[in-house]
Amino acid sequence: MFFRSPFRARRYFRSGFRLRNNTLILLLIFFLIGLFLHYGGRTEPVVAFWNDLKSLVGLKSDRRASESANPYRAPEPKQEVEVDHTDTEASDDRSMLEKAKSNGKANRAELRVGEEKKLFDFEKLVDFTLPAFGPTDAIIRHDGYTLRYREEYEQADWVSYPLLENEILGDAERKNEQFQPDPMIETGSAISSDYSRSGYDRGHLAPAGDFKFSQQMMRQTFYMSNISPQKPEFNRGVWKSLEEQVRTWALRDKGLYVVTGPVLRPGLPTIGKKNRIAVPEYYYKVILYCNNPDIRMIAFLLKNEESTRSLKQFVVTVDEVEKRTGIDFFPKLPDQLEQQLESTRPSIMIENWFRL
Repeated sequence: MFFRSPFRARRYFRSGFRLRNNTLILLLIFFLIGLFLHYGGRTEPVVAFWNDLKSLVGLKSDRRASESANPYRAPEPKQEVEVDHTDTEASDDRSMLEKAKSNGKANRAELRVGEEKKLFDFEKLVDFTLPAFGPTDAIIRHDGYTLRYREEYEQADWVSYPLLENEILGDAERKNEQFQPDPMIETGSAISSDYSRSGYDRGHLAPAGDFKFSQQMMRQTFYMSNISPQKPEFNRGVWKSLEEQVRTWALRDKGLYVVTGPVLRPGLPTIGKKNRIAVPEYYYKVILYCNNPDIRMIAFLLKNEESTRSLKQFVVTVDEVEKRTGIDFFPKLPDQLEQQLESTRPSIMIENWFRL
């Protein structure tokens, strides 16, 4: 074709190019609509088409790789629990907890298979799990735990609760929960802003992870009466490892009794502007397992500081914790049995708990 003017030729080719462009766009739109209708209205037609095309030409992909690369696939839940990295003998407990958390509710029946727990008569007594307390003590009873509030320290000196397997494996999440004053403290609890710019974490005594069975129960662990100032490297390190270890044991043993708290005494440093909150030097946990006729107890005493030591190195007698805190744990146990359990040597406790 001959054009007298180069400008006319340019306009012709431009119009032809636009026509071909528009035609291609229309064909692409019709192709995508047809593809969408062919795959039943699913939102991933391109992914499905690509998989079908690969199968036609004989290309096979690894299923695990395709699942991980599929942008439409929901991510798997993260394994948040790792138990005592310094303790290799706890590996069986760790794998059991990871399996239980990955399977979620479906795994609860498996954990209950076997002999049911049998109660001692003293376990049926009212407030069996609580340490000794007086009539004027500020005893606060929430849905999942009970505590004794010490106004002079603006925190609890003990928090007590049964730790049940189904409460650990629930679906409640802590990401949207907020720290708040405890409405049941008549004198007023500490407030979240007392910790602001203090350099200390708002450390849980009864951990939120122990109450995944119920969002309400978990929410109540964020009351400031259940919070104590902990150094970040302690709260997120060895204290967290101990909490995870206790949950592992609760799954293995189908339930435990837990009492935990700070070691409070006069003269401790304080933080806070509105409330003066004592900063504990030590924290403890006392744990009791009962399944008639079996019974055992273990206690931990940890300094409020960073540590990479094995949890076994923090095991002490219950007598030692009682001496440090002035608290009488599980006073409704028969006297002779209580004395025997509370004086058990740490080496025997470690043997009874870590190697089962």
